[in-house]
Amino acid sequence: MSQTAVQDRSTSGTDTKLDVELRKVFKVYHGETAVRGIDLDIHQGEFFSILGPSGCGKTTTLRMIAGFEDPSGGEVMIRGKSMLGIPPYKRPVNTVFQSYALFSHLTVWDNVAFSLRLRKCNNGELRDRVGDALRLVKMDSFAQRFPAQLSGGQQQRVALARALVNRPTVMLLDEPLGALDLKLRKEMQIELSHLHRELGITFVMVTHDQEEALSLSDRIAVMNKGMIEQIGTPSEIYEHPRTAFVADFIGDTNLLRGQVEFSSPSGLQVTTAQGLKIEVKHREGWHSSNSADVFVSIRPEKVQVALSLPADQVNCYGGKLNHVMYLGTHVHYQVELSTGDRIVVLQPNRSNSLLDLGTSVYVYWAATDCLALTAQE
Repeated sequence: MSQTAVQDRSTSGTDTKLDVELRKVFKVYHGETAVRGIDLDIHQGEFFSILGPSGCGKTTTLRMIAGFEDPSGGEVMIRGKSMLGIPPYKRPVNTVFQSYALFSHLTVWDNVAFSLRLRKCNNGELRDRVGDALRLVKMDSFAQRFPAQLSGGQQQRVALARALVNRPTVMLLDEPLGALDLKLRKEMQIELSHLHRELGITFVMVTHDQEEALSLSDRIAVMNKGMIEQIGTPSEIYEHPRTAFVADFIGDTNLLRGQVEFSSPSGLQVTTAQGLKIEVKHREGWHSSNSADVFVSIRPEKVQVALSLPADQVNCYGGKLNHVMYLGTHVHYQVELSTGDRIVVLQPNRSNSLLDLGTSVYVYWAATDCLALTAQE
């Protein structure tokens, strides 16, 4: 797959300064290629996330920016300067790890002050900078405690303060909230967002959590098998995925494989192997030929359910409910169509009544609410 074919270049050619640039970066471990010639531009002040499943190369990419790994090929630049041969401690970046990596024998204050003492920072400046960093993360009242006396969220705040005290150009976040429980994770997402806005520095975060990336990021790079599948804003990535992998990985989707029956300037008709005929409106710049293999992606929240046949609906199919899941604010239905295809539906819970298993229903969606994506093995 061509990297340039799917990368969003809408901001290139502007006066926006770049804090991080990767140019045709490869990384090979013992004959296995972990990162496959990626290009990446991260703008000054952005909250940029690298998202993907385990083993896709996202953490390796972050470690090459940090200097913990050397590229096997290509170039990493920070603020326009090549990082070739520059060790981690001389790069204008700091990394926050999932494990926090705090010194258990040092107080919160001493953990945050540690790197400044290594740099022979004078006492007055050290005191001011450590105090400022702890206040930023709301941990100044815990300065004399040890890590074992802190909760997971508090330890994460200390790890953030320890990185911020060095006043980095770029903050690197390696699965920073992965060790926290769900409630605390949500709280820390809000704190991270506030911290980013307040500081105005560039954040680069690696995560496998789609919701976290969507809620925090200005832009997201979705990685798969060492390559970047797509770069874009959260809404672009979710609403207009460029590949079947991105559509399937980001949120939930109904992904139906079929062939293009016919194509016109306004849209196309796709027929699945089971004979389901789906009308899809073309998106700008998308081309296909008749008989081409494609995936049709329909988000569950775009699908409607009706007990009687709705009038004038293009993509409308009969079936039976074979799974109902109550989620509080929403209801999750799975409908098995008469063709054998299965469609997942996510509807707001507007009443207290649920449809029963086995109920005959119709599902339908607009031609503008589904996407055709090139099928790639």
